[in-house]
Amino acid sequence: MAADEDADVFEITDFTTASDWERFVARLEEILHEWKLVNHSPLPPATRGSLTTGKWRERTEPISFADFDFLVTYKYLERDNLPKSREELRPSPDDDSEEKESSEESLPTVMADMMSLDNDFPSKSHCLSRWYGLQEFLVITPSQSAVAIDSESRVKILLSSVSIALNNTGSPVPVFIQVQQYRRQMFCGACVLPGSSIDFDVIHLKTTPPQYNHLSGLLDIFKAKMATQVMPRPTVMVAVRFTYILTEWHNATWPQEPPDLSSPMEDEVGCSDFGNLPFGACEDPVSEMQLACTWPSLSEDMIVENQSYSDLDPMQAPQWAVRIIMTEDPNCLLGKYLGDFLKIAHRKDTVEDLLWNVLSKEEDDQTGDISQALQKLTEPKVSKIYGIPSFSNVVHTASSKLAIKPGQAPIDGDTLTELLYFLFPDAKPKLEKDDKAESESEKPSNKYSHITEDLSKQLKSAPEESLLHKLVVALVMVNMHHGGIRGVAQLWQEFVLEMRFRWENKYLIDGVDPGSPNLGTCLLYQKLQMLNCCIERKIKREQLYKGYTGQTLDDQKDSVGSDDGMESSHLSTSDSEICATSESDQSKQSGRRSSGEKLKQECSKDKEDVPAKKPHLDSSSEEEFFECENEEEEEEEEEDSSEMEVETLKANETSIPVEEVVSMETSVTSSSSYVDSVTHKPEGRLAKSSDLRLLNIDEPLYIPITQDPSPMTEDMLEEHAEVLARLGTSSEGAQLRARMQSACLVSDMESFKAANPGCTIEDFVRWYSPRDWIEDEVSTTENPKGHLSTRMQIPGNIWSEAWQSAKPVPARRQKRLFDDTKEAEKVLHFLSALKPADVVVHLLPVLVHSSVLKVIDNEDSDIPKLKDMIEHLVSKAAMVTRTPHQDVRRYEELFKLLNLTETLIARATSLKTKFPASLIENSSGKDEVEKFISDLLHHTEVPINGGPSGPVGDMIHKLFVAAQKDLHMVIEDEDSSRDMGLNTVPDFPRPSAREYILRTAAPRPAPYSKSLPHKMTCSIIEGHEFRLAGAFATDTIFQ
Repeated sequence: MAADEDADVFEITDFTTASDWERFVARLEEILHEWKLVNHSPLPPATRGSLTTGKWRERTEPISFADFDFLVTYKYLERDNLPKSREELRPSPDDDSEEKESSEESLPTVMADMMSLDNDFPSKSHCLSRWYGLQEFLVITPSQSAVAIDSESRVKILLSSVSIALNNTGSPVPVFIQVQQYRRQMFCGACVLPGSSIDFDVIHLKTTPPQYNHLSGLLDIFKAKMATQVMPRPTVMVAVRFTYILTEWHNATWPQEPPDLSSPMEDEVGCSDFGNLPFGACEDPVSEMQLACTWPSLSEDMIVENQSYSDLDPMQAPQWAVRIIMTEDPNCLLGKYLGDFLKIAHRKDTVEDLLWNVLSKEEDDQTGDISQALQKLTEPKVSKIYGIPSFSNVVHTASSKLAIKPGQAPIDGDTLTELLYFLFPDAKPKLEKDDKAESESEKPSNKYSHITEDLSKQLKSAPEESLLHKLVVALVMVNMHHGGIRGVAQLWQEFVLEMRFRWENKYLIDGVDPGSPNLGTCLLYQKLQMLNCCIERKIKREQLYKGYTGQTLDDQKDSVGSDDGMESSHLSTSDSEICATSESDQSKQSGRRSSGEKLKQECSKDKEDVPAKKPHLDSSSEEEFFECENEEEEEEEEEDSSEMEVETLKANETSIPVEEVVSMETSVTSSSSYVDSVTHKPEGRLAKSSDLRLLNIDEPLYIPITQDPSPMTEDMLEEHAEVLARLGTSSEGAQLRARMQSACLVSDMESFKAANPGCTIEDFVRWYSPRDWIEDEVSTTENPKGHLSTRMQIPGNIWSEAWQSAKPVPARRQKRLFDDTKEAEKVLHFLSALKPADVVVHLLPVLVHSSVLKVIDNEDSDIPKLKDMIEHLVSKAAMVTRTPHQDVRRYEELFKLLNLTETLIARATSLKTKFPASLIENSSGKDEVEKFISDLLHHTEVPINGGPSGPVGDMIHKLFVAAQKDLHMVIEDEDSSRDMGLNTVPDFPRPSAREYILRTAAPRPAPYSKSLPHKMTCSIIEGHEFRLAGAFATDTIFQ
């Protein structure tokens, strides 16, 4: 039984199952429906130039035929100029609206595009759009570009599948299949329309057949392929374009000046010295010029072109257009230098790692300090002017236990000396400095002056012409030409040691603005400003209290003026206090001394009498400024005080008050030595208030000499804020935070008490914070009455506690709010601890600033594109340099934009030299030439107004004639016989490319068939390719 059941079982074959070919066709139909490409109304032909300038969109879907994967791509031109009645003629592929029924009244879109004359030779478009003038089409390509459809059977299967899908859906969009290798750009396609169809095919050969190398042969091919039997045969319309190439420019110049062998950079192209960034292209950024001469639409009977004769003379062409081929990588110098310098930011080497082999110990070295090795190596060259060891004599110093290997140093001694003189010009002799200042005194202004003036405010870098600008340019040049990163490390060490030398020897840093650090600049510049503040205060302190006899501040700043003006900047208010008695006595006996030298002598005598370790000066040697002994001397004393006010105010305005930099040898007395009463002598008075008097005592209120707040850089402010934040919100933390924040307030209260014996907190508030003193209605200037504000009356507020703890101590005896020695050492440690990568990151904002200035200096053309590019560059640079944390990747993008701007400027400069104004005969054509050059940078192809008869066309003709003469080595005198027919040199070379478009409308295949459009495009590139692209329509009803 089981055997019988098994025999009854049989396999059923279902012949209705879809095959791979059927699935492919069905999927293609689904895609056409999904993208709404069926039954939509015809579109008008594309407007002139829209195939080049319009926006093309595409949509892609994968599709499979058995195990072979394809991509179906729909490319179409986005039309914004359609009339409102046709705004939905082409539904979007993403639109879910219902499909529209087609209209047979108008010509189908594909046929209208084929016959349109407005887009015969688009300068930039898809190859299918260029050959056939289509504004929409589908392309089926293998999903992998390495795979090609090279079998004729496969091509036929795909074409039949496409035809079936188009017939089933009624889609009027042409579909192309890419065959052969991808680089050959060969297609075959089909388009199914109601009552007709169009076949597309492409022929591609490497060499041109001789019989088809002219218009006559191409007409024979076109008529033979069309195979119409109607008589007489319809006229074929022809459009022709010849392209001539100019590569040798008769009047071209080198993009860079020849190297100056006498300069420090010797034979380096584009580099004159260490202070200028290179700019421009090393090779010509303009590779060639292509002149396209076009005959737009001519009847085949109007022109003759065969093997022996041609009517197509470029000087008779009605339309000319020029295309400039740019060099892909013109090797722009600024971009190259910036890119190589930015690579250092990714290195992790320290200075010691890079310079370890430059130093070697001698055999008799016993206990040499290795920490001094790099210092000896990079001894500042400018130091020999100041009398300290230099780079050369360190090698021969007997006491040195470290020998330098000059042969292995990245930067030789002479170059290093010149670099340091460039960075620190104040070390040069005055004659050299004056000559250089005169040569750089005036800079020509340009159209970007409004940008350069605000550039320092927009970018967070450093002021123009500052020390950091010189340093970063020098480092860029050293990195490229003097040892790379090792040379950068050596020059940075020299710079750090020069900073330490100037601090220890009290020389101000040239090229750094005085005053407190500017938080609107980069951190490195703030550090140099802080170091300059420390040097200034050190000079003041040692000049006043240690018998300083070195260079003074005025000598440092090279100020020129009277002795009084110089002395007023040297002397602080405290020094004037010390000398007040001497000056007063001299004024009574022999008149007022106006000479600053006499005042200095008197002050130095008094200072010699002061003990070095005395806690505070004796009252006998110090007379107050504004104390009035009696009414008879009041007028004379007020005159003395007014003079001293000028000096003290000047000293205070230098942001270096002596009270802040009091010598460390002068100790502060204990708090028990001071009593807050009217018994102590007033000290530290600056000036008498003009309208305030003490409340409890009928005495005028004196403005005290106070300490200025400590200058801080942005990293110090962040650190201070973090310390305050760590204290928490507890009562102890809040109290400690208040004390830290009120250090300056306590100092001012102590100075106020010392200057105004018997004062109260009300007096201090009236002077320090007038808003917190509320006057009564009956209050007068002679009898002030009022009360403190509400916040001042809160029990235990910080003001009252600070007033109770404050003692009457003048500012010069207080603990310094700003310790210049400590802060200077912090700055020097910060500089010496930087790796070369860190140095580069800190200097990137300054390098961007210098690069933008270099770009602006070299842009002198009136091209809108360049102006917009520079404005975009400045805004981008401002955004990048002001980020809280410097990101190297952002600077890489910014440097790419800089390189692009440099390339555009180099191209504009090259075009201006190639199209000089000297070739223009009339002055009215110069503006047209400038517009032509600007258009060349904006557009791919630029039409020439007037063709060969316009000013630009005439100039281009002269360029070709000159190139032909140079090519054939024709002398100018020989050209005089041109009219006699003895000179056979043509004005133009043979065309490098020729394009023909043949189109007509004729019935096909039978004489009684409907008249349909036919088109064939031929492209001949001399020695490279011969291509035919044909589109022939067939009547499917009347065959």
